[in-house]
Amino acid sequence: MASLKEVRIRITSVNSTRQITSAMKMVSASKLRKAQNAILNMRPYAQKLHTIMQDITHDLDGSDEGVYAANRGDNQILIITITSNRGLCGAFNSNIVKRAVNLIESKYANQYKKGNVSLMCIGKKGADGLISAGYKPVDIITDVFEHLSFENTVPIAEELMQMFSDSSYDKIILIYNQFKNAAVQLLQEEQLLPIIESGENETSEKEELKANYIFEPSKEEIMEVLVPKAIKVQLYKALLDSFASEHGARMTAMHQATENANELIKELKLKYNKARQASITNEILEIVGGAEALSS
Repeated sequence: MASLKEVRIRITSVNSTRQITSAMKMVSASKLRKAQNAILNMRPYAQKLHTIMQDITHDLDGSDEGVYAANRGDNQILIITITSNRGLCGAFNSNIVKRAVNLIESKYANQYKKGNVSLMCIGKKGADGLISAGYKPVDIITDVFEHLSFENTVPIAEELMQMFSDSSYDKIILIYNQFKNAAVQLLQEEQLLPIIESGENETSEKEELKANYIFEPSKEEIMEVLVPKAIKVQLYKALLDSFASEHGARMTAMHQATENANELIKELKLKYNKARQASITNEILEIVGGAEALSS
């Protein structure tokens, strides 16, 4: 059995850890409220913008849809992982890394062997995980979450659009966690470029309900503004989802860590009381034994 001193030191250590995890839980809960409001307010706008874009592109000829709708196949692929810069959030980051590795190995293995698959990491932990798995990202972005805003996201989106229009990449894919609630994050694999239209069933249904819109200016001019805007909003929404999911995952992880610390402290206190009782019993036995020896 451990000595009383060792158990006391262990109790003090676990108490300190519990204070840290409890504080981190409260900080994440506070940040989660703001991040949750931001993504819940953003989603309806992003979804409506995407719907409008699909309605307009449906009637355009293939040559008029613009460079961002060009389907050039799967020759050059860019996979973007969106993770966090900090840990202590459960499997939040490792799930993204696993999905990226699985996507490469299951779908783009041949392209990767030829050097035609590139990885971009938004968030330090995703880059660390991919490097540990044997992959080398072409770019690592770590400062966007320090002051997350649409203005700070636009340069990243514009760089991605420029690389796609220059044919540096034929397809750009986002992998991120979508926020559902504080305890649940949904892993998402989403195509950013080229822009894709809705499915055939949805399209046919829309044709039945379709109104005869009058455009001013022309559809083509509207698309020149609408498509880049929709792509920027899509990336910003993914970052907001990931940001809210990070704080939800960290709050849940710290709550579980605090509960585990409480259970461990109970066990250690029980062990400490048993050890102290054993020590007192031994001292009493020694005193009784000494008294008997003197009286004999």
